[in-house]
Amino acid sequence: MWRRVHNSSIVDLSQAPLQEVDLSEADLSEANLVGANLYKANLSGAHLYKADLSEACLQEARLYKADLYGAKLVGADLTRAILQEANLYEADLTNANLTNANLNQADLTEAHGYQSDV
Repeated sequence: MWRRVHNSSIVDLSQAPLQEVDLSEADLSEANLVGANLYKANLSGAHLYKADLSEACLQEARLYKADLYGAKLVGADLTRAILQEANLYEADLTNANLTNANLNQADLTEAHGYQSDV
């Protein structure tokens, strides 16, 4: 299931079925997770620096204290995801579904496509 991009250390998990998997503390920096199904996955404390999670299903995923610095979450479904204390600095949240997501104390500094109701 884990694939490395040719001559690179970048992990390719695009379209991977990763429902309810425990990836807590995993280093997935710059990983390709486009369209991955991470429903109810545990990504607490995971390193997702500049990872591409476009169109990924992250419904009810646990991303507590995850590092999503510069991550691409375009069109991702984060319905009821736990992003408490997550680092979303410079993340691209364009067209992401954040319905009922927990963003308490998340760093959304310079995040693109995110509009707070506050």
